[in-house]
Amino acid sequence: MNTIGIIGAMPSELVDIRKALKDAEVKRISGFDFFINEKGGKKIINVCSGIAKVNAALCAQVLIDNFKPDAVINAGIAGGMDSSIKVCDMVVSNEVLAHDLDLHFLNDYPPYCGIFKADAGLIDAAVNICKKQGVNSFIGRIVSGEAFISDNAVKNEIKNRLNPFAVDMESSAVGHCAYLNEVPFVSVRCISDNADDEGAMSFDEFEKIAAARVAGVVLEMVEIL
Repeated sequence: MNTIGIIGAMPSELVDIRKALKDAEVKRISGFDFFINEKGGKKIINVCSGIAKVNAALCAQVLIDNFKPDAVINAGIAGGMDSSIKVCDMVVSNEVLAHDLDLHFLNDYPPYCGIFKADAGLIDAAVNICKKQGVNSFIGRIVSGEAFISDNAVKNEIKNRLNPFAVDMESSAVGHCAYLNEVPFVSVRCISDNADDEGAMSFDEFEKIAAARVAGVVLEMVEIL
């Protein structure tokens, strides 16, 4: 039986997934509530990690240790970082990294280079489903840090340094953990704001729409994996 793990940072990012996967068994392990369903010969586990990289890494490791997933999907919303990407578009990670960590200091300590590649098969699955559902999608770098980006100057500094497609607070940590455990990983993020001075207003308006859209993609991914 294939086992798929889904990690979201906030309850709002998982509400539509949990509506679709009813009557889950809930196991509380190390402070995290894991919602467990069996569907179509697969075991599907979804869990809310909490916000930011430490919570996400802890949650991913507990998930991997206890459920041995064949794949991990980090699902949720993110800020757009490329001018071609609009609110409610989807960004599928090809790689993830922290934007608030100076990667120069990791050069002497391979293989923990700080840039973690997503699984090609999971990327293809996400993009094909987006196309099927009529969702505009992009494959690109997602960066993570310990702050909600809502300032043009901060956004532009990150863009100029790392050239990301989206920014969030968890993807790099989940990808790091999956990499060390040799578990296929992808982050699927729907854009809820433009990570700029208008970000707070945009986020409030589009959070639920974006979360529902990413849930639709992730739920169909689970069916075909």
